[in-house]
Amino acid sequence: MLSQSDDDCLITEEEMKQLIETISTQDITSAANTINEYLKQQDRVELNIGVTGESGSGKSKFVNAFRGLGDEEEGSAETGVVETTMKPEVYCHPKYKNVKVWDLPGIGTPNFKAENYLKQVEFDHYDFFIIIASERFRECHTQLASEIMRMGKKFYFVRSKIDVTIDGEKNKTSFDKEKILDTTRKDCENGLRKIGLEDPVVFLISSSELGSFDFNLLQERIAKELPQHKRHVLILSLPNITLEINERKKKALKKNIGRIAFVSACVAAVPVPGLSIAVDLAIIVNEIRTYCNAFGLDKKSLLNLCKRSGKSIETLDSLMTSIWHKGLCTSSVLSMLSVASVLITEDVVERVFTFIPILGSVVAGGLSYLTVSIMLKKALNDIAEDARKVLMAALETDLEKCK
Repeated sequence: MLSQSDDDCLITEEEMKQLIETISTQDITSAANTINEYLKQQDRVELNIGVTGESGSGKSKFVNAFRGLGDEEEGSAETGVVETTMKPEVYCHPKYKNVKVWDLPGIGTPNFKAENYLKQVEFDHYDFFIIIASERFRECHTQLASEIMRMGKKFYFVRSKIDVTIDGEKNKTSFDKEKILDTTRKDCENGLRKIGLEDPVVFLISSSELGSFDFNLLQERIAKELPQHKRHVLILSLPNITLEINERKKKALKKNIGRIAFVSACVAAVPVPGLSIAVDLAIIVNEIRTYCNAFGLDKKSLLNLCKRSGKSIETLDSLMTSIWHKGLCTSSVLSMLSVASVLITEDVVERVFTFIPILGSVVAGGLSYLTVSIMLKKALNDIAEDARKVLMAALETDLEKCK
């Protein structure tokens, strides 16, 4: 069988057999619905993130920034200088409803006990925890971390409001931004060691400037330690605010193309007239919409970016050269499918699919697999490049320097 190692393809041989058996007995509409339901399974994987810390540490602001929202946008968590969260409050991602960020009640009160707190917030519900402090970490933070560790889950220390710390030092003649960051990080980590935690790692974050400082390091560390299926969900849901995130999204979506193409091949092997092209159209249109949403090229995201960056929608739109974000139609997708398919010879198809004997029609399945792969890789590259240019313009970065 064709290699499916390193997460390049997320569909197993058993799943392929089941798909073929199911859709071979259905009409076009039912079979297309079956395929759509199968492809949506990944969208149903839940990711629950618990955000905790002392009152006033910036938990709610982080919850908003992590979901790509401002503090006053629809769906944002209430922020304030006093504790505004009295019980766990869930905030769904605006695009990925299966990604849920929980604003947990503040710790550090006289009655705080780690084991009781975790029971109260239903500890088992979360995939990992973000523990936030706006100044020094204290014993209540390490107590909570120790209890989380004892129960076998991951946690990450975030020192928030680092922009405020830097702004407070700017008027000094000895001001050195990198030195301030290094000193702050070491001070936090040494403080955690003194109160009982070995080898702590602290991420310096500004929720007001999330793309700056340690956010890239934080999201990379979290993604590395998540199971593969939840890692994919996390990466797609990250706000598209840095070039590093842009590239991680591209890699994650590229890995998923193998899975999509295998589904297309399964459908092509079923002798139902018209089914293959109908399903391929639906698959491609759905995936391209997914790409635009993930990279923030949908209309709502672009308008929000205009508000934050001060750029006009006309300026951003002029930077995007691909056709995909401007709307999809059946004729344009059909045209590109035809172009992609003529580039593939029957000999190539047969050599690629010699290793997949379960397909009823090697040539039909192989042609569909390679055509969909070519089409989606081209669309992904174009959309990711558009996103890169839009992001750099929003950050007022010289495009020529990054060519």
